[in-house]
Amino acid sequence: MTLLDMSAQYADSAALIRARMRELRSEARKYDDPDVVSALNRRISELTPILRECREIAELTARYYDRSYHKNERYTL
Repeated sequence: MTLLDMSAQYADSAALIRARMRELRSEARKYDDPDVVSALNRRISELTPILRECREIAELTARYYDRSYHKNERYTL
């Protein structure tokens, strides 16, 4: 598996997470029960950093060999 393959998989995962977050937001609007809304919002907040990391790693693995790319200091390969 190449870094470009990994990048595509991370991008696909990010798209799935983003879609799930959209579903959760839509579902949260349907409920009036504060406990249910709170649980859905908590799940969204748990998915947010995962989405960010998937996006960052997708970019890092896609552009790892570009000389002009300034690597993200958070991640090293």
